[in-house]
Amino acid sequence: MSDSATARVIEPVPPPPPARRRAPGIWALVTGLLLLLLAATALVAIEPLHRPLPAPTVTRTLPTSAIIPGTAPKLPWPNTGQAALWVEGLGSLGKSGKSKPVPIASVTKVMTAYVILTEHPLDPGEQGPKLTVSAQQAAAYPKEQARGESLVAVVAGAVFTERQALQAVLLPSANNMARILAAWDAGSIEAFVAKMNDTAAALGMTDTHYTDPSGLDPATVSTAVDQVILARKAMELPAFAEIVAQKKATLPVAGTVKNYNELVGKDGVVGIKTGSTDEAGGCLAFAAVVKVGGRKITIVGAILGQPGANTPVQLDRVFRATRPLLRTAAAAIAVHPVVRAGDEVATVQGPFGASTTINAAKDVSVVGWPGLRVRLDVDIPAVPAELPAETEHGQVRATVGEGSPVAAALRTGVGLEAPSTWDRIRHHR
Repeated sequence: MSDSATARVIEPVPPPPPARRRAPGIWALVTGLLLLLLAATALVAIEPLHRPLPAPTVTRTLPTSAIIPGTAPKLPWPNTGQAALWVEGLGSLGKSGKSKPVPIASVTKVMTAYVILTEHPLDPGEQGPKLTVSAQQAAAYPKEQARGESLVAVVAGAVFTERQALQAVLLPSANNMARILAAWDAGSIEAFVAKMNDTAAALGMTDTHYTDPSGLDPATVSTAVDQVILARKAMELPAFAEIVAQKKATLPVAGTVKNYNELVGKDGVVGIKTGSTDEAGGCLAFAAVVKVGGRKITIVGAILGQPGANTPVQLDRVFRATRPLLRTAAAAIAVHPVVRAGDEVATVQGPFGASTTINAAKDVSVVGWPGLRVRLDVDIPAVPAELPAETEHGQVRATVGEGSPVAAALRTGVGLEAPSTWDRIRHHR
């Protein structure tokens, strides 16, 4: 075969078909969709930044009250009768004996003076109105003297100022002047006694009943607790407090008279009133001022029913019972810290795990005695999302009884930082 006969025939390859061009509308649609997707993604990321942050939560960790640590004072209460002690602004230091109504002798005159001074107030040092001893009142003096009553000498026509009459009642414990004052105020002794009982009821002296303004009548009865209530109120009257703190006074007719309360001026005692009869025994309502931590603290007490054959012995017994009781009470009162500087008061939980503590900036100390309960109050304003370390924020207060609170500032511990942009986005996915 020839070369021409055996040659392969090569067929021509047709050209590729022309490329199809996409319409311009398709590209615009795809681009738009991508842009929408990007915009939605951006919105999803940015949206949490417009949401308000949750407020930090504050959790109090300090208890609502505390007990002053240590051993509670053991007071040397009298073996007989009954007694009660109160510390102004702090509360009761306790009581002893059976709280049943008993005769109180001339301690009764505290109420007599209290009624007179509430109805006829005297400014400090003021003498007040005058009262004249009647012929009938003067004529009763020999009989009163024959009965062995505690009296001041009077004569018909003698003129006493209100202050002088009260001095006669409260210092030498003059029964006759208590009756003269009662009649001067109310027109009759019976009407005045009714005022005494009304006043006792108003003060909450539920175990007290008066039958006379002097206490000579054993049917006039009360308790140590009730007499402390009255003594506290009476000592709020400046004229009363002035008179019972006197060791002596000068009166018309009688001249110089002495205070039967021989404790005045000793151990801080500033009053109040003695009493003694066969039925009542030795009685004393007293007040003393002691200084604790730069503060003046008033202790008010009453002791009733101390035995003895006569007035000197009865009063000696009640004085001997009062001295150790008062000294022990005064020694028990001290300054005690109940919150220490740095003590945690509250915890703060911020957004997304941030946290800090709020602590006392300094010690909070109160005047009191071991075993006394102290109320603890905390005032913490709303906490912002960002609060630097050691920033004053709030206050803690400690209060004992009816006293004024003792306060200290609060401070943050570590700083509370606001969350970053990334934290806000991440925690809202």
